[in-house]
Amino acid sequence: MSSAEVSDVLAVAEHRRGDLRDVSYEVITAGRQLADATGGDLHLAVISGDVDGFAEKLNREGVDEIHTVDYGEEFNHDVYVQAIEALCDDLDPAVLLMPNSVNGLDYAPAVANALSLPLVTDAIGFEWNGRLTATREMYNSKVETTIEVDAGRVAVTIRGGEWPGAEGTGDADVSAFDVEIDEDALGSRVTGFEEASLGDVDISEADVLVSVGRGIEEEENIDLVRELADALDATLSASRPIVDNGWLPKNRQVGQSGKVVTPKVYLAIGISGAVQHVAGMKGAETIVAINTDPNAPIFDIADYGIVGDLFDVVPELIDEFEG
Repeated sequence: MSSAEVSDVLAVAEHRRGDLRDVSYEVITAGRQLADATGGDLHLAVISGDVDGFAEKLNREGVDEIHTVDYGEEFNHDVYVQAIEALCDDLDPAVLLMPNSVNGLDYAPAVANALSLPLVTDAIGFEWNGRLTATREMYNSKVETTIEVDAGRVAVTIRGGEWPGAEGTGDADVSAFDVEIDEDALGSRVTGFEEASLGDVDISEADVLVSVGRGIEEEENIDLVRELADALDATLSASRPIVDNGWLPKNRQVGQSGKVVTPKVYLAIGISGAVQHVAGMKGAETIVAINTDPNAPIFDIADYGIVGDLFDVVPELIDEFEG
């Protein structure tokens, strides 16, 4: 099939331990953007687990058809590779869209290799003009680069938090995709889960984050911000300098070398807004910044900003929310 005839987009959903991951809704938004550009339909693959339940939740605006593969409960590398390869053989999409997650980066290279597709990872944006041009970041997010793929078909993984999650109720057709999984080729199986010792919280799951940066000056001053977090029923997080100093554990770090977070509210206290940190939190619904420097980069992306000394502002906020 020639590249001019290839136009559909196939996106792959992701789930873990019975729950859909946020990126499942984000690939719908990204996929719809691409499908509008290619002039094709957006197909969504739901593989393993409660596929019918997942399909119902993912039937959002913009999805044209959902294909379910009911095999196993949890992610399995070989199952995903076989299922996606079969779906691509059947649908022949112009773009195969996958999450740039631990699971996505596990199977994406294998699928791309099996289908002889060029693979672009960690995309934060793209355009389509008969060929894909993807935007990526380099040098710790200091530089944005564009990559034009000289091929009519391409596989892409997208960074979580870069696209909003799809909303609205859709009317996509849902159908079970008939693929015969070669069980002899399954090199592994999931027998259970054991949580890694990463600390007491997962900041990526928090609805409200109060994040502290080097403006806090001393370790003992973190208690003040922690008090505000408690008053807001929020989770405490931090920028890299706080973690590098050993004042908070690594699992609390937001940023490119920490975790990407997408809370409903992100309160940045004493954080200047370095690109590495912004890369990890710019997907928050509402960003509030407190900084003494009115020219701090964090104000460029903040929805609300307070120019002032955090040691004056934070106690006032605590009194307001505790009152």
